[in-house]
Amino acid sequence: MARCGQRAASRSDKSRMHDQGVTRKARPRTFLGHPVGLGYLAFTEAWERFSFYGMQTLLVLYMTKLLLLPGHVENVALFEPFRSLYGGIDGQALASAIFGTYAASVYLTPILGGYLADRLLGKRRTVLLGAITMALGHFLMAFETTFLFALLCLVLGSGMFKGNLSSQVGALYAPDDLRRADAFQIFYLGINAGVIASPLVVGTLGEVFGWHYGFGAAGVGMVIGLVIYLAGQKHLPKEHFAPKTKAVRIAAPKLERHEWPAVIALLLLIPVLAIAIVPNNQIFNAYLVWGDQQFDLVWRGARLPTTWLVTLDAVVSVSFLAIVAVFYRWYGKRWREPDEISKLIIGSVISVAGVLCLYMAAATQGPGEKIGLAWPVAFHVVNSIAFAHIFPISLALFSKVAPKAVNATMLGLYFLAFFVGNSLVGWVGGFYATMPTPAFWLMHAGFAAFSLAMFVLFKIFMGRRLVSPGQG
Repeated sequence: MARCGQRAASRSDKSRMHDQGVTRKARPRTFLGHPVGLGYLAFTEAWERFSFYGMQTLLVLYMTKLLLLPGHVENVALFEPFRSLYGGIDGQALASAIFGTYAASVYLTPILGGYLADRLLGKRRTVLLGAITMALGHFLMAFETTFLFALLCLVLGSGMFKGNLSSQVGALYAPDDLRRADAFQIFYLGINAGVIASPLVVGTLGEVFGWHYGFGAAGVGMVIGLVIYLAGQKHLPKEHFAPKTKAVRIAAPKLERHEWPAVIALLLLIPVLAIAIVPNNQIFNAYLVWGDQQFDLVWRGARLPTTWLVTLDAVVSVSFLAIVAVFYRWYGKRWREPDEISKLIIGSVISVAGVLCLYMAAATQGPGEKIGLAWPVAFHVVNSIAFAHIFPISLALFSKVAPKAVNATMLGLYFLAFFVGNSLVGWVGGFYATMPTPAFWLMHAGFAAFSLAMFVLFKIFMGRRLVSPGQG
């Protein structure tokens, strides 16, 4: 009987082990509890942002310190006709203007990328074409002759890549899957990792070993992202794409009469937001030129790369995005949480204070002295708190208030603020060469103060239409 019991137990154990083996085989692979495709998309995005921000960090410094100088600018193909578009300016003002055009254009080309994906190629092929185009652009940056062609490739490639990759993240989940929000947080961690690392690697190579080494490293980063994306194809959302040859009419919700005031209010907010982002986005432009010339970046006898200032800003920004979010969760459990417009007002007040740190750095600089990092670091901290109240809050406001009939359209129009804002960054950055530096930064404080005044007016006259229920 004992032996029979042992045999039965043995058979039972084998059966249980067999069932467990079947379960193991049947259980799908996951990435941090999510579909494996999320990992491939997150790492692809991380490397794309590594290449994109690495190149952007070097761009103005490269132009002002080498490319636009006599003996080099003549090598750039088609540069004279291109320069005529800016009224014949040169030097740092021209570098700032070119940067502004480039930074603004990357917010327009996603419209083209979306059209290609929806009508002609599908998302996967559009992303692949965008990645290849961007990699080509980075490598073309390694040659003075092809500078303008490189910028064109980067602008077009980014438009094809960016929005279409992000949309594939959401497509990994069923409509009622609550993991979607967590998935985008993981996805944005990849973005932030790329932004933080790129100045340390691409910036250091460019400044220390040679500009073209930095741009080449950005190209390698883009190729790595492309390889990761190709490797993960079988894990990405299924896409049975057929080019659309006929328009399909779908009954869409109509914009009701009572919804028009909210639409008008959001449209009026776009130019205000464009002005509000100028102080922050000047970090990649005139701020880097100023820091390169005037900051005391020597530590233990070695000069730190100027581009590391961007890594500092990225680390502080990511930290305060999380800190501000946690703070308002805590605050909301005890008191009434401020509505979105109130948070924009708070952010603008803090933004003024942040830019005044730069004013103080310039105003207190003695003749022949370098500026210590105390005021610049204070700026990065204060400015990061400010824009944790502006960037995500303004996007959330548009998403919430825009009527269903035009919600996607209004979110698309929201990014016009970045197109206009970056255009302003390029134009205003040119004044750095001609204005006293304290006045230059005081002008940026004026931008923040103007947006503050406009947000207050919105709160007074349109606040009821732009406030969530239960907030005040």
